[in-house]
Amino acid sequence: MGGGPLDAEGDGRGVSDDRPGDRTDTRLVTGGRRAEWTQGIVNPAVWRASTILYDSVAEMRARHHDTHEKLYYGRRGTPTQWSLADALTGLEPGAEGTLLYPSGVAAVTTALLAVLKPGDELLMVDSAYEPTRAFCGNILKRNGIRTTFYDPLAGAAIADMIGPDTRAIFMESPGSLTFEVQDVPAIVAAAKARGCVTLIDNTWATPLYLPVMAMGVDLSILACTKYVVGHSDVMMGSVTASAALWPALRAATHALGQCVSPDDAYLAARGLRTMSVRLARHQESALKVARWLEAQPEVARVLHPALPSCPGHALWQRDFSGASGLFSFILDGGDDAARTALIDGLRLFGIGFSWGGFESLAIPSDPASIRTATRWQAEGPLVRLHIGLEDADDLIADLAEGLARFRAVRG
Repeated sequence: MGGGPLDAEGDGRGVSDDRPGDRTDTRLVTGGRRAEWTQGIVNPAVWRASTILYDSVAEMRARHHDTHEKLYYGRRGTPTQWSLADALTGLEPGAEGTLLYPSGVAAVTTALLAVLKPGDELLMVDSAYEPTRAFCGNILKRNGIRTTFYDPLAGAAIADMIGPDTRAIFMESPGSLTFEVQDVPAIVAAAKARGCVTLIDNTWATPLYLPVMAMGVDLSILACTKYVVGHSDVMMGSVTASAALWPALRAATHALGQCVSPDDAYLAARGLRTMSVRLARHQESALKVARWLEAQPEVARVLHPALPSCPGHALWQRDFSGASGLFSFILDGGDDAARTALIDGLRLFGIGFSWGGFESLAIPSDPASIRTATRWQAEGPLVRLHIGLEDADDLIADLAEGLARFRAVRG
């Protein structure tokens, strides 16, 4: 899928041209680099703008109705933002267009507001990102929208939960703490049979490893902060829409005033060019570390979808073409103090939120406190890791020392 024309609001859209040799890695490099945006240089320039000047009142009025490939107002974007949006659309065969947001949470919340109205019911996966859950229990609830949480492993059984008021089903596969893999095709089929919209947070796999739009998902959401940017220095989100949902998404985005800076869009576009090679390294190193952890007596379980022991592994084998660098492991007994001793002494793992950057991270997490539809039970405390681009053997040595500290405190 190559780059296509901009829509009437000046946002990036992609259209398929089925050119030979236009595979995913090639689209990552070539996407969004239209001649009118690059003007002979490799990367689109950083176009900074708030006010756009017109030659006449007539031109200003005309642009209000037709901003096709024309500047209108800074909030609607410049070629810098359009280029990134166009490149992201090109990664999702069958997509109509992509819009950009100042964070992944902003992308999730705007997508939900675009499809829900008072009186609607939302089915939300129980393993969802905690800020997504908070939005459901706060803003959506205050606006008369009911959220019902469902088992991430429900699959086709989701059909039994769809009621007369169900408008949308939200997925996150795998979940970003406990890593259950969802049966996306089965859920999409059930949703389509009942006229429901489907949304998915696809940040973990990205379209490179899970092409959700090709599976029939209506809205594909990325926290571009993670693997698209890849360098822990920009906050951004994106939503890629099907043709049917594109007008509603665009209208909600503009009504809420959502936009991103051209400087951030430039950095995200630069990260996108190398996402494939970075993801391959994240995957390789994470699997090496995960397999090593599985063999350690201090570890009860490793929650990594590419491991046969992980819930939903068969679905991962069927639907995914790869895995990223984020996974969790459960300690064998112990308490928070023992887990803290493990994490606090790590030399190569930072303690911090987010993931997807070049650096490794480790955080404690307690999923039981936020589950409502399913009960989370584990043999001990949970630690979530993001495996960065360091040498995997160095990371293993660091974790080995951490497990020794855990063992000493656990007793």
